[in-house]
Amino acid sequence: MHPVESDLITLVLYSLQPLFKHVESGSEIREKIICFLRDKVFPVKAELLRPQAEMERYITDLIKKSVHDVTGLEFKLFMDFLRSLSIFGDSAPRESFQELIEIIQAQADLDAQFDVSDIDHMERWTSCMYMALPIFTRGASSSKFLNYFTKQIVPVFDKIPEEKKLDLLKMISASSPFAAAQDSRQLLPSVVQLLKKYMPGKKVDDINHNYIECLLYAFHHLAHKTPNTTNSLCGYKIVTGQPSDRLGEDFSEHNKDFTERLTGTEETVRAASKRLTQGMADFSKALSSAKTAEEKSKIKEDQQKSTVTMRSYNNILAMSQPLQVKSPLFIGDKKITLSWMELPKKPAATTAGGKRTQPPSNGIAPVSKKGRGEGGVHNNQLVNRAFEALSHLLIWVFRASLELSFSVFSKVHKCTRKLESSYQGCFLYLFSFQTVCWLAEFFLKFILCLHPSSKSVGYLLLPLFHKISLFNKPF
Repeated sequence: MHPVESDLITLVLYSLQPLFKHVESGSEIREKIICFLRDKVFPVKAELLRPQAEMERYITDLIKKSVHDVTGLEFKLFMDFLRSLSIFGDSAPRESFQELIEIIQAQADLDAQFDVSDIDHMERWTSCMYMALPIFTRGASSSKFLNYFTKQIVPVFDKIPEEKKLDLLKMISASSPFAAAQDSRQLLPSVVQLLKKYMPGKKVDDINHNYIECLLYAFHHLAHKTPNTTNSLCGYKIVTGQPSDRLGEDFSEHNKDFTERLTGTEETVRAASKRLTQGMADFSKALSSAKTAEEKSKIKEDQQKSTVTMRSYNNILAMSQPLQVKSPLFIGDKKITLSWMELPKKPAATTAGGKRTQPPSNGIAPVSKKGRGEGGVHNNQLVNRAFEALSHLLIWVFRASLELSFSVFSKVHKCTRKLESSYQGCFLYLFSFQTVCWLAEFFLKFILCLHPSSKSVGYLLLPLFHKISLFNKPF
């Protein structure tokens, strides 16, 4: 990289830092700053963040300092941006994904005591867990989230509002395939406890099939990782050769109770599934007889809900049947897709007749021709050195001016609260901030004149100081 381009990168560093300080400190203009980052900075990250690894690390550190006090939407905006960076891409090491999980854990406030009356904390835990699910698939640990659920949420689960319980169970079931063996061993007793609560001991008219589907799914995936833990919980006889098998103890009563509940659940679900099948046959007739668009929309919505419910019933039956033996088979793969999740698409069949690619001759790729001017004309080294020295001086002057202007702006901004109604206050308010823009624009254009090859970076910096509504309108 040419030294002048390096200087322009330095300008990026000194330009981004004040912006994120406004977000971190909760400034009055933080919302405008966040909108500016979203609309003007994040979309051009590929051109702006160069050298890539160094600059992505720099902006990651800025974001980590700024997300301690943000709204849910703002946090999602920053996390989506971080996940789009190459340092957190598919080829990134496990440590990088763990860094993202730690940011999400801090936002979920997992060190705080769980309060059933704090709906905001409950929703934050659920949304953070949902945000973390794709990162768990990359090998990041879900231990803190699962331990929090076991120790803080399960003991007060009965007191949680009904509309929030399902959200919590959905997150536990969706994360269970990625739980470590140790976490599975700790979470399984809580899952079995909840299963016994919601699975009836005999056939009943109706059950909460959503709860049972979530819990059975979590049970299978957790037990698949630590099967002998179910011996003492459900009375199974699974031999692994470990002391935790507890084969010498009698858990037959546990097995009888658990099997009866599975049987009662199956019978209830089969009866409900039969009734639902009969009802779904009437949707086509109702849809054809509907006269208004609203009626058709309502029928289609009910039909979609019935389809999802039928998927839930089928999942429960598929997961309960393998458990009604002494040595059950735990489902630990992707055979079951939870009813609220999109079904995986079948791989498209390969078609014949595709266009063949031409193989290279003798394994040698064709040689490209040299450009006419390549190696023909060399820049004058003395002139370049002079330009570089001048650009370094300009950078130093710009940095000092920028810091001074921001300092003046901050002080004037406080003063104008007392002078809001006066022309003098408004003039000072605008003039101090416009000084930053004018200085930046002047020095950038001067550097671009000195070294035209820096335009690709320089013209990305100009919008930070010019032609931006944020800097041309009063706050």
